[in-house]
Amino acid sequence: MESSQNTVVGTPQVSGGGNGMTISQSNDASPVESTAMNASTPNPIDDPKHNLTQVINSVQKTLGILHQLYLTVSSFNVASQLPLLQRLNNLVLELDNVSKLAEKCNIQVPMEVLNLIDDGKNPDEFTKDVINNCIAKNQITKGKTDAFKGLRRHLLEELEQAFPDEVEAYRDIRAGSAAELKRFAQAQSMLPNGDVKVKSEI
Repeated sequence: MESSQNTVVGTPQVSGGGNGMTISQSNDASPVESTAMNASTPNPIDDPKHNLTQVINSVQKTLGILHQLYLTVSSFNVASQLPLLQRLNNLVLELDNVSKLAEKCNIQVPMEVLNLIDDGKNPDEFTKDVINNCIAKNQITKGKTDAFKGLRRHLLEELEQAFPDEVEAYRDIRAGSAAELKRFAQAQSMLPNGDVKVKSEI
């Protein structure tokens, strides 16, 4: 009785009925099964990079299983039926593992990146396009800023000719306000011991 129970537990049993076939899982978990079970247990490390690494590793395992399935199907025979079913089960377990690990990752991927991948293009082109667009918009904004500065300078020159006293008073007010803002900024950057707070460069 005990030997028959060990046979059921230790090895997968295959039963055929009609066109279908079922395979019972053993209690000895395979590496894929143990990975799937570990994904369901709480992980004390709540690091986005660690979670992303786990997802990448699981996706790579899934690709490896798909490659094994391709080799099995391409050279299929009667003896390959049991390995085929085992690899199909491993694929289901690993896909479930990917789904569980993905729940821990809060990463938003732009649709443009996915479209580039679907088109067979390098997704780095999206980053390149974003940088180029930022540079172009920055140049446009800089041109507008320079235009307003030129307009302000031209207006001050015209006003100085028509109202020299008022323009002089305006410049004194501006100079006083700038000096006050500078003192306020220096006071904000001072530490309690009198040292100056230095911004660290990363």
